[in-house]
Formats: sequence, structure tokens, C-alpha cells
Amino acid sequence: MRNLLLIIICFIASITVEAQELNCVVTINSDQVGQTNQQIFKTLERSLNDFVNKNRWSNRVYKENERVNAQMFITITEYESNRFKGNIQIQSSRPVFNTSYTSPIFNYKDNQLSFNYIEFQPLVFNENNIDSNLVGVLAFYTYIILGLDADTFALEGGSEFYKKAQQIVTLAQSAGFSGWAQTSGDRSRFELVDNLMSNSYREYRIAMYNYHRKGLDVLADNNSTGKQVIAGTMRLFETMIGRHPNAFLIQTFFDAKSEEIQNVFSDGPKVDIVQLKQTLNKIAPLYSSTWNEIKF
Repeated sequence: MRNLLLIIICFIASITVEAQELNCVVTINSDQVGQTNQQIFKTLERSLNDFVNKNRWSNRVYKENERVNAQMFITITEYESNRFKGNIQIQSSRPVFNTSYTSPIFNYKDNQLSFNYIEFQPLVFNENNIDSNLVGVLAFYTYIILGLDADTFALEGGSEFYKKAQQIVTLAQSAGFSGWAQTSGDRSRFELVDNLMSNSYREYRIAMYNYHRKGLDVLADNNSTGKQVIAGTMRLFETMIGRHPNAFLIQTFFDAKSEEIQNVFSDGPKVDIVQLKQTLNKIAPLYSSTWNEIKF
């Protein structure tokens, strides 16, 4: 009986250790290419879901309920032979403590997606060599998702993931794949991970931790304190835009968070809404109409 119990415990432990990091749904839309035979797109979609969800991306232990929820939407705009072009939209979220609510963490669209793919081609990720742009892009954004999620639970907790994403950028640049170079334009993959790793943008990562762990996660138990922390977090961005007026990371933050911020401050205990709106309009003027909807 004792031996049976030990076997059961070891089996359960092995399941916990082997749990993958992501719970990600990859969807491919090929409507724009007018291809009557959709089989290759269906095959690719299945392969990408397996690639993202069944690979081990780190040595960290994730329980099944700790897997990071994410979505990747790939839109194919050009398809000829084995060559594909399009864009990829990445979204991720994390649960909020003591609630059933999930908070959006990342919402980003990359318009520089191009790759070669032959149906049933195996998708294999090698940390030391990127020989497929498709594999490189999916692996890169997987590490970005994991890094951002980790940053919301521990101060600068995502550094190991960002380092791996940065390594992919270097390898992909060396291989000559498109969309990776520093000169690829604004909001490039290079710029995204470079900013995340830079001390010049450190306030962003502090804000990610304070906003989620010290703000959102305490709202259920102490709504007033949680709101005060979130409002104070916005002032960190003021410091950052003093150095970088058009900071890429601030845009990515509010692309994901604008509606949530409006909802947080339009309900429950009051904070200084006037000061908050002034700060928000200064750091994220593109969302001024959303800030105007914040009510006492």
C-alpha cells in the first residue's frame, strides 16, 4: 500500500513538472488569398498550436492552472507556392487574485510576417540556430508573452525570457530573415525586446509589477488601496516619457490596458480623478476619448 502511494505521488509530481508554460490558441485566417484548397492552412494551424503549446520553453515549473493564456491570430495576405506573407496579432492575459477576472497583458500586431512553409514540414526550435523565420517569430513572441507575464508577478521576473527573445533576434538577423533588423521601422521585434531589456525603460517593468501585483491583485480585498497604487503607477510613465516622449512600450501598455483602466476608476471608492485624467492624457493622448469616459 505504501509503495502504491509513493508511485501515485511520483506520478502526480511528474505531471506537475512536465506541464508546459502556455495555453495558447493559434488561429490562421487565409480569406484574403482566395485559396480554394484550405488544407495547407489547416495543417499549418494544427502544427503551430502543437509547436507553441507542447514545447518546453523554460526550466520553470508551471502547474496546469498556472499556464499562461494567450492567442495568436495569423492573417495570410499573400500565398504563392511555399511562400507566405501576412501579419500576426498576439494577445495574452493573466488572472487577478481572488476574482474570476483575467487582465489583458499584451495586445500587439506585427505586420512584418513572412515565411516559407511546406505542408507537414516539422517545426523545430533550436536555441542556437534559426533556420525558419516562422519558427523564429513564434518562439520570439512566446518568450515575450512569458516574460511579460512573469514581470506582473515578480519585479523584473521576466528577464530570463527576454534574454532568450533577444538571442532569437540576433540569430534571425544573422540568417537574413525579414522583420528583425534595427532598421525594420518603428515597433519592430528588435525594438520591442531591446526596450524591455534597457535600463532606460526600467519604469515600464516596475509599472507592470506595481500595477498588477500591488494594484489589481489587491482590489478585491482593498479597493481603495488598489486604485491608489494603480493611479500612482501611471506617474512612473510620466518619468519615462520625459526621456522617451514616444516610447514604444507605453503604447503597447495602453493598447492592452486602456479599457481596463477606465473600468477600474469608474466604479467603487473615489480617487483624485482630475489628477489621474491629466496624467493619462499626458502619457497616452491617443486614448483621450477613453479617459473622458472615466466617471466619478
